Amino acid sequence: MDLITTTADLAAACSRLAKHPVITVDTEFLRETTYYPLLCVVQMASAEEAIVVDTLAAGIDLKPFFELMANEAVLKVFHAARQDIEIIWHQANIIPHPVFDTQVAAMVLGYGDSIAYDALVEKVTGHRPDKTHRFTDWSRRPLTKEQMHYAVSDVTHLRDVFAALDADLKKRRRSEWVSIEMEVLTSPRTYDFHPERAWERLKTRVRKPKDLAVLMEVAAWREQEAQSRDVPRGRVLRDEAISDIATHAPNTLEKLANLRSVPKGFEKSKWGADIVAAVTRGLARDPATLPKLEKPRNNNNGAAIVELLKVLLRMTAEKHAVASKVIATVDDLEEIAADDEADVPALRGWRRELFGDAALKLKRGELALAVEKGRVIGVQRA
Repeated sequence: MDLITTTADLAAACSRLAKHPVITVDTEFLRETTYYPLLCVVQMASAEEAIVVDTLAAGIDLKPFFELMANEAVLKVFHAARQDIEIIWHQANIIPHPVFDTQVAAMVLGYGDSIAYDALVEKVTGHRPDKTHRFTDWSRRPLTKEQMHYAVSDVTHLRDVFAALDADLKKRRRSEWVSIEMEVLTSPRTYDFHPERAWERLKTRVRKPKDLAVLMEVAAWREQEAQSRDVPRGRVLRDEAISDIATHAPNTLEKLANLRSVPKGFEKSKWGADIVAAVTRGLARDPATLPKLEKPRNNNNGAAIVELLKVLLRMTAEKHAVASKVIATVDDLEEIAADDEADVPALRGWRRELFGDAALKLKRGELALAVEKGRVIGVQRA
């Protein structure tokens, strides 16, 4: 099979693929040493052919590929699509649409939480994919025949996986469930990495407005620095250090140097002064302009309620053959335990019908959990 290395050949291939209602897509990229992923290879397949595109070939223009990704007449099938979509969004300001993510579909159909591609292929088709080149350096040239075979097999097996999952979704009337998830996956907000929102990615939980203000400023500084230098966020400053800075608010270089999580000598660099300036900006922010902090749970039985909700969630997931993770997260359960009107996915749409309403009934004492013949069941109470 020939490797596509020119714009003309890419345009011709994309024109052929555009005649099909469904194509499968995958990308190979590197991002270990950069902020933005380096797109190295794109592979696509229709019912009639499979192609591999060398996106690093000299002079190649990927415009035909991006136009195909935006073609509303063609359904693009990915597995674990988020990173693939992120790359396309960054390079072309385009979100592929419409899309179908086989990992999401597999979760809806009970294949487990975030099942890996090779495991899904084996479960659905019985074929065991070759994993040899999973961690290969896709930026090196020339690409080997083995690499190309691996790349092609990713999208050819994906055709069979999609056909099986799509048929099962329709049979079990769950296609709409996946469609709702695709709306989130293809929302520009999902890939919006503005520095002002960088703090939202951190798992650090702050309790004071001052801490939050400093966290927001320092996280924004790191995001801007990582973007401008095109390096991973951790290369600029680790999450642990940002958490410490938010808590201690070092407004002088001397105070910054005393934080154990900050690299030794960091305060002597120009970035040390940048951080102190960010801390100063945070301390000067008006608390009224900050997002509302999550209030501590006052319910002494909150933890027990969450544990009961976990049992209900697992029971529901097993009963309906749906991955529990796609129904509700632990954060969702904590929110529901504290607030009957929590703004979480588990209390909206199909998730509410499947689990949310029962969760609220369990909280109100209208539903009890019992064991019958070795299985947990729900018992309605008067």
